[in-house]
Amino acid sequence: MTDVRPPFLMVVAGTGTEVGKTWVGAALARVLRDAGVRIAARKPAQSYDDLTAPTDADILASATGEAPDAVCPRHRCYPLAMAPPMAAEALGMSPPRLEDLVDELRWDPSVQVGLVESAGGVASPLASDGDTASLVAALAPQIVLLVADAGLGTIDSVRLAHDALVRRGGAEVVILLNRFDTSDLLHNANAAWLADRDHLTVFTDVGAVAERIRLTL
Repeated sequence: MTDVRPPFLMVVAGTGTEVGKTWVGAALARVLRDAGVRIAARKPAQSYDDLTAPTDADILASATGEAPDAVCPRHRCYPLAMAPPMAAEALGMSPPRLEDLVDELRWDPSVQVGLVESAGGVASPLASDGDTASLVAALAPQIVLLVADAGLGTIDSVRLAHDALVRRGGAEVVILLNRFDTSDLLHNANAAWLADRDHLTVFTDVGAVAERIRLTL
């Protein structure tokens, strides 16, 4: 493992918690692996409260064929459902600094696509001195995949998160409306509004995102 970044680096972010970042990241990894692309996933820090359920790192590791400890180091796993630096403090541990999380990213030299999944929403604390937008600014990935729900409140949450990522992170941001139902009038209206009025790049299918990435390699 080295600190040399893969040729294509992406960050999977979310408009909030429970929007499906990990599910999307894992699904994307599986599609790319099936297409012959060597992909690795990293979760710089994670927190959780169900000690019997698979963690985000477990799910991502299963999708990429890695060990969970390679996805998220054990000392960045916090068994308490708070933002990682808050969980660390509550558990009597030193909260991570953004520089630490970036420096700890390690990749096999053969990896073509590196996927880094953040925690919580774009402005949720990820480190004692930074959030996801700060992480994006530090990593300068090729793209940020912003995962959002497809239903009520989507336009507001996407606009706020997108603006924060562009203003502070400076990366290209593409949108994935998760759990999209092609027969749902509101889902279709939200996708059309974001694409046609806000001129954002909007995906409703993980396979389409994977194809875009594959064509850039």
